[in-house]
Amino acid sequence: MPRAPAAALVIGQEDRRELLQIIGLRSVPQSVALRIRIVLGASEGIGNKVLARQLGTSLPTVLLWRGRFQSDGLPGILEDRPRSGRPREITPAQEAALVEKTLRSTPKNATHWSVRVMARDQGISPATVQRIWQKHHLQPHRVESFKFSTDPQFVAKVRDIVGLYLNPPDKAIVLSVDEKSQIQALDRTQPILPLRPGIPERQTHDYERHGTTTLFAALDVAVGKVIGDCQSRHRHQEFIRFLDKVDAETDSGLAVHLVLDNYGTHKHPDVKQWFADHPRYRVHFTPTSASWLNQVERWFAEITRKRIRRGTFRSVRELERTIRAYICNHNKAPQPFHWVATANTIIKKVRKYKRTSETVH
Repeated sequence: MPRAPAAALVIGQEDRRELLQIIGLRSVPQSVALRIRIVLGASEGIGNKVLARQLGTSLPTVLLWRGRFQSDGLPGILEDRPRSGRPREITPAQEAALVEKTLRSTPKNATHWSVRVMARDQGISPATVQRIWQKHHLQPHRVESFKFSTDPQFVAKVRDIVGLYLNPPDKAIVLSVDEKSQIQALDRTQPILPLRPGIPERQTHDYERHGTTTLFAALDVAVGKVIGDCQSRHRHQEFIRFLDKVDAETDSGLAVHLVLDNYGTHKHPDVKQWFADHPRYRVHFTPTSASWLNQVERWFAEITRKRIRRGTFRSVRELERTIRAYICNHNKAPQPFHWVATANTIIKKVRKYKRTSETVH
């Protein structure tokens, strides 16, 4: 006579809501997600064998987590019990010494520590080194670049520009303006091999150069729309032609605030005269070595990543046509960048990093 299926697992409404909320999170580990699916399936009266087959796991696994929930509730499936095995051999003092060595030294004949080199140096396993580095958020293999602004008006300029982003003036447009120069029209020497299941798109490492162009762009920070123009060079003459384009494409009844970096072209006498002849424009320069305050740089990164870097162009004309098409498509449904950092937050963070740098040196 066949054995009767197990009774449905009883779950309170509050526990069920919490389980459904947890399993909806992208960050939930797959092991925990499996446990939750087992418990929820068991609560619906699905047989243990059928549940194991549906979830692609084993019957003992289903029985384990079903029983664990019955005995320990939610903590029983969300938290792992201590495992048996050999106790940790590294002492807190040894761990502290490893962290200090990672932070304050480098290995011989290398610029940074690797897991295996540190493990050999300390006489412990690579897994132990990896665990300690993860615990203390140490990543010796990574490096990022930075440069502190030495502009004596750094604070005033940050407050001015961030104020434009967070509290734009009435009856005015705020445009983030810059040029992306030397964009190369690159053509691969052999045809690109298309994407296939399990195989990424492949292209040759060498290429043919067909010339360059410069993209001038003005990003309306309030709505995300971009005014763009490609020109062969990026002298002050080309910049003035771009300003004429901006002037023609913006409402003449509104004041225009331009955020610019300190590139010499932007401060040429002829450019200054252009602004003098167009009094509705007001220029706001970013601090030196702080062009990251200019939002159009973020848009340049997007067009580079999405359309230029992996593109193949047989001529400058084709490259410029592609850029214009990208801008046109972008402006059909523009999205502004959401600036959230206040001036005080930026200034405090820069000062903190400066103190850290001075302490290290």
